[in-house]
Amino acid sequence: MKPEHLPLLNSVSAPAVHPDGSRAVISVTRPDFVADAAVGQLWNVPLDPEQLPRRITRGFRDTAPAFSPDGLVLAFLRTDGRSSKAQLCIVEAEGGEPQVITDRLLGVEDFSWSPDSHRIVFCSREPDPGRYGSNEDITPEAEEPRFISSFQYRLNGVGYTRDKPRRLFMVDVPELGGEPPVQHLSRPVNHAREERHATVPAARLLTSFAADLSGGVMSTDGAWVYFIADEPGIDQDLSTRVFKVPATGGEPLAVEPADAPARKVLAVRQSRDGHWLFYIAQDLGESGRDFVARNSVLYCLPAAGGTPVPLSDPEVMDISAPGSRIELRGPDRALVLNNAQGTVELLELGATGGHALLVHGDKVVTGAAWAGGSLVAAFSDPSTAGDVAVLDDGQLRLLTDFSAGLRTQADLVVPEELTFNAPDGYPVHGWLVRPPGKGPHPVLLNIHGGPFAQFTVGLFDEAQVYAAAGYAVLMCNPRGSAGYGRDHGLAIKGRFGTDDRQDIIAFLDGALAKFPALDSDRLGIMGGSYGGYLTAWTIAHDHRFAAAIVERGFLDPVSFEGTADIGWYFGHEYLGESPADVAAQSPLHHVDQVRTPTLVIHSENDLRCPLEQGQRYFTALKRRGIETGLLVFPGEDHELSRSGTPKHRRQRFEHILRWWAKFLPTAANPAGEGQG
Repeated sequence: MKPEHLPLLNSVSAPAVHPDGSRAVISVTRPDFVADAAVGQLWNVPLDPEQLPRRITRGFRDTAPAFSPDGLVLAFLRTDGRSSKAQLCIVEAEGGEPQVITDRLLGVEDFSWSPDSHRIVFCSREPDPGRYGSNEDITPEAEEPRFISSFQYRLNGVGYTRDKPRRLFMVDVPELGGEPPVQHLSRPVNHAREERHATVPAARLLTSFAADLSGGVMSTDGAWVYFIADEPGIDQDLSTRVFKVPATGGEPLAVEPADAPARKVLAVRQSRDGHWLFYIAQDLGESGRDFVARNSVLYCLPAAGGTPVPLSDPEVMDISAPGSRIELRGPDRALVLNNAQGTVELLELGATGGHALLVHGDKVVTGAAWAGGSLVAAFSDPSTAGDVAVLDDGQLRLLTDFSAGLRTQADLVVPEELTFNAPDGYPVHGWLVRPPGKGPHPVLLNIHGGPFAQFTVGLFDEAQVYAAAGYAVLMCNPRGSAGYGRDHGLAIKGRFGTDDRQDIIAFLDGALAKFPALDSDRLGIMGGSYGGYLTAWTIAHDHRFAAAIVERGFLDPVSFEGTADIGWYFGHEYLGESPADVAAQSPLHHVDQVRTPTLVIHSENDLRCPLEQGQRYFTALKRRGIETGLLVFPGEDHELSRSGTPKHRRQRFEHILRWWAKFLPTAANPAGEGQG
């Protein structure tokens, strides 16, 4: 795969299965160089093997499809262009012209149907008066100053949050083809948008709860809306709780008592029979901030009230929703995902006990849904960036092949699964992506972020691009990673740069010893976020690498505390609070020991690991005479490599390959002019 092949990376959304079980609808998105944005449309995917998938919308970016419970209408989010915001649309399930039913200044973020198919509840950010274009006469520079009194006031990819809180709304679904009730907008609006969406149904604010809300879903009887929010007035912890508000609006009620254990709730859903409430959450300990290596757990409690019971083991399972919400199967069972040793499984868990492992093996399940007796899953694996399959008699039957063009043009390399022991005997699991040819191949040791995350068997564009350029790529999940149990993740709490560095070096040495085609004299190391941290830490303690790339790194814990969106708690929980302990784990504190030429990559709008982290590290290297460079991407945030603009993603790859060509040239990536 080469950087110019990025538009061949077709990603698929979680499926929406029609209530009769005959078909699914998915969103297929891809990077587009011409639009310089992710573009996507909805596809109809019949479960009948005699019928082929077909595209059913033509929008710029259509995402998040969801059938109404009666199966007559399909709702989805549509973004009209790079600078526009997603709005809620509906279309007849059998096809037709979509109708826009919201006109939210800052867009719609997520939504769900009511059981009677007549209403939709959605979340949208509501700007304070005079901010974010709510008054056309007030430019961003002329907005009033922000007075900040809370720890959490910004979020990567969002910016300031307190002056545009996420609110919960309800909208009545108009008859398609009919005239919707007119919403008379009380705020000045962009004239082009006003002309395009002159009339939309009137959306009702359900609650003015003084906190960011998320995960709005209706109860089985349609009387209540469940949602997730911070406890108003509490600013010292990370906990969120489940609340419910009448579907007609009113005062929210907490589902659990105030003295319930502190948890960060990620998703909520009532069972189909109405008897149970499922939610996914991470325990946060007594402080409400102890998030380190906390696996997410599926809890269940009676809908009428009671004590939540964990349905998954928090020590060995890490649960997530198979889409924007928990999906249901049958009257009292939930479909969830589980991170498991470099894969993501699909599980079914029952409210009263029992579980089934539905999809496992060398797959990364990214979404699933069940309706009408049909269970459809979206997934990636070593040969696809995203496809959809139906579960038939316990086996997946492929319904799509959206990566056929990528495989044809990009010559994908299948990763080799490996395990090597660290010096203390601990097993380190990972993969080698080896380029074609006899070698010897220069080696790139790639380190993931997190640290509580994992490399997986799913197709990874980074490894494929580097392998195509002639590099053998090593990726492993050292201690601190997710997917291998809580003890594995906890191993580096207060001990950054110890067992984790030992593990990545053991994996590197094991691969070099096992494969003669890997050139032990030509090594590079790279990583992003926590991977940037561990790269910077490693080159301060191991000087065998010809060059390094430190991207969006966590590099100075001291300044990170006051500048990062998570800075007020991340370093304290992972590194400790003693200045001596923090310094002992700080790459910037040990920068005097670096000898390796290092490219520093960062994005201007990164609020997770702010630009100053990269600037300080680059400056420290340059002052000490280390060959270095600082590559800064305007307009991008922490997600540049995953969801940045296509042109910037391509340029990022080109700069990375240019750096490696200078220090580790290959036949496919030779040293040349313009490299400096």
